[in-house]
Amino acid sequence: MALLTLEEWARQTYETPPTLNTLRRWAREGLIQPPPEKHGRSYFVCPTARYFESRASLRPDRSLSLVERIAIDRASAKQRAGSHVKAGK
Repeated sequence: MALLTLEEWARQTYETPPTLNTLRRWAREGLIQPPPEKHGRSYFVCPTARYFESRASLRPDRSLSLVERIAIDRASAKQRAGSHVKAGK
């Protein structure tokens, strides 16, 4: 699976995308799951990544539900599998 830049991901995800500074802050603060990869100055995101306002707002005990953790783990595994294929080329 090809990774997208933060700007490409935002254009696909939002009708009115946030600014690049906002996207970078979200990436640094771990608000995009699965987490973006940083290569040099750029962040690259799985196309199926989602923005989560904050982990505290998801659950009162500040944890993700089992379903949310499984979805994030699956997306991360797909992303890792895709990056291994690229490296082998």
